[in-house]
Amino acid sequence: MSTSGDNLSLVLNKIDDLTLEQRPIPDIANDEVLIGVQYVGICGSDVHYWKHGRISNFVVNSPMVMGHEPSGIIKEVGKNVKNLKPGDRVVIEPGISCLQCENCKEGSYNMCPEMAFCATPPVNGSLCRYYAHKASFCHKIPDNVSLEEAALTEPLAVAVHACTRGGVSIGKTVLITGAGPIGLVNLLTAKAMGAAKVCIVGV
Repeated sequence: MSTSGDNLSLVLNKIDDLTLEQRPIPDIANDEVLIGVQYVGICGSDVHYWKHGRISNFVVNSPMVMGHEPSGIIKEVGKNVKNLKPGDRVVIEPGISCLQCENCKEGSYNMCPEMAFCATPPVNGSLCRYYAHKASFCHKIPDNVSLEEAALTEPLAVAVHACTRGGVSIGKTVLITGAGPIGLVNLLTAKAMGAAKVCIVGV
C-alpha cells in the first residue's frame, strides 16, 4: 500500500503534550497485516504516559503514537500470511513476543523478556487510521460481536486473568476495589464465573 494517505494519529510528544498528526501508512512485512483501525480503547497506561511521561523504566523520550486496544478491518496481508484476508475483522494481542525463549515455549509468552508492547516506549501504538501488526498476534472477531465491543477484548482479558488468579468460582463472594472500566469488566467476569455476591467500591 502507498505510504501516502490519511493516517491521522494521536501522538504523545512529552508530558501533557498530545497532537493529532498525519503519519505515513506503514508498509507491512511478509508476516504482518495492515489494519484499518475502527475503535481504540483508552487504557490507564495511556493516561499515565500522557500525565507522567513514564511507567517504571519505560520513558517517553521521543514522540509515540498512543493506544493498544484496537479493533479493525484487515486491509492488506503479507505474502506469508495464511490465516487472515482483507475484510476480516480483528482485534490484536498488543504484546509481540519472541516465541523462542523458555517463557514463550512454555506458553507464558506474556513474560517474554524480549516483549515489544504496543504504545510502550519506544514502540508506537494503534490510535491511528492504519496500523501494521504481526498476523499471528491478530484474532478474528466473531460475527455476533461488534467492532465497538471487540475493542474491550484486551481489558476483558485482564479481568479474566485477575479473576482466575483470585480463585473466583461458583458461590464465591468477591470484593472489587475500583469501579472504573477494569473494575466493571471484573464485575462482569466474576458474575460469569459464578460468583454469588460481588461488591464493587470506588471513589
